[in-house]
Amino acid sequence: MRLPFAFPPERPKMEALNPQRQFDLIDRLLTADRKLLIALSFSLLVLVVLADFIEGAGVSLGVLYVFPILPLSIMLNRWGIGISALFLAAVRVVLTTYTSELETAMRFFMSVVAYAGTGMFVAELARNRLMMGEHYREMEKQQALRREAEEHLRALAESSPAAIFTLDEQARILSGNRATRQLLGLAQNDELPGHSVVPHLPVLADALRLETRSQFFRTAAQCQGTRKDGDLFVAQIWFSTYQTPQGRRLAAIAVDSSEEAREREEQNLKQLLDNNRIVAAAVSHEIRNVCSAISLVYENLRRTPGLEENQDFHAMSHLVEALGKIASTELQSKSPSTLAPLDLREVLNHLRIVIEPSWDEIGGDVRFELPASIPMVVADGFGLTQALLNLSQNSLRAVEASAHKEFRISLTQGDGKVSIVIEDSGTGVSDPKRLFEPFQQGAQRVGLGLYVSRAILRSYGGDLRYEDSPQGCRFVAELRTAAVRGVQAA
Repeated sequence: MRLPFAFPPERPKMEALNPQRQFDLIDRLLTADRKLLIALSFSLLVLVVLADFIEGAGVSLGVLYVFPILPLSIMLNRWGIGISALFLAAVRVVLTTYTSELETAMRFFMSVVAYAGTGMFVAELARNRLMMGEHYREMEKQQALRREAEEHLRALAESSPAAIFTLDEQARILSGNRATRQLLGLAQNDELPGHSVVPHLPVLADALRLETRSQFFRTAAQCQGTRKDGDLFVAQIWFSTYQTPQGRRLAAIAVDSSEEAREREEQNLKQLLDNNRIVAAAVSHEIRNVCSAISLVYENLRRTPGLEENQDFHAMSHLVEALGKIASTELQSKSPSTLAPLDLREVLNHLRIVIEPSWDEIGGDVRFELPASIPMVVADGFGLTQALLNLSQNSLRAVEASAHKEFRISLTQGDGKVSIVIEDSGTGVSDPKRLFEPFQQGAQRVGLGLYVSRAILRSYGGDLRYEDSPQGCRFVAELRTAAVRGVQAA
């Protein structure tokens, strides 16, 4: 239990409780210094005692003893208010003459009750006033934070290059940012709220009509969109539906990915042509081998009597020669001057994102042991990823029957080259000498994977080779480091 005159904790300085400051006097009293309140209470008590002493016994000034307790009620607890009421009642009894002891006791008791009740009432009013002030300040703080958050969100949405908008059940725009207007091809005088997106992005209208068990539905989609002027574009959309008392709503973020799709298709076509060239060179190489064998047989048959004058025999010679010329296509290396320095870490990180789900499905472990600093290399990102992905797929098939399934990539540097070491815990290779031969017998597909991968790396001035390993397979892909302004870029 606290002492009778134990002061409560220091109250915070109150600011104005409302813009009109209707209770300035009360606020000043509630925020006044304790010493000032004690001095005010003591001064009021002295004035009341002097007035009571001067007036004498003929006039009762007991009601004036309420005033000294009012400032004390703001700062004292209940016990302090009660003891103050007892003190004031005793002072009044001393300065007032009563006819009997019973009247004196009754007056004393009624004074204590009146003074204590008044003090407690004022204390409760002060407490409620402080609570109201704290609540008001908290509301102002929350409103300021909410306004700040809204301003940040509005600035973020307006400055975002992605279209951010919400739709109602009829696929009409409720709100949207500036990029939404640009994505849909709307003019500045076109009203954005209320505009239907059905002619532009019909997939969103279909999503609003989709019946789902859950109130919320989230997904992403790539679709074809149409601007107001009829131009077509490829849209990448992330959207979600939700329920409100006014009906179903849809929130979406959409971007125009036409340029990315165009670049991706051009890159795919370019890589397809390069791979076709490599495959054609492999086929030509095999055809040249066959033509060489046929030519050798032809030279041997020329020594046979009677065949020298045979026209069909000479025609076969011309056919073999023509077939050899058709198959004279050679694999030409890509000019290094057309290749820009490539960030190898970015390629390996992208490769990890692509292959990890497949290894997780079989319970495998993918480990990338990369140094802190990796130099730039001379290569094409798409082709290098394809070559490494082909090695990863071979390793994935090789470890399916193994108890321990692991795929590991590490890097070594030196002599102006970066070596990518690819290892797995599979069963290994029975005949490493024939690994890079095209059209191998027993291959799961056409037997060109390793041949094409090595040809891709060689087109960058690198190489791909197999190294003996105590367990599984070990391939090393070598790439030339790129020099930027005479200094190798790390």
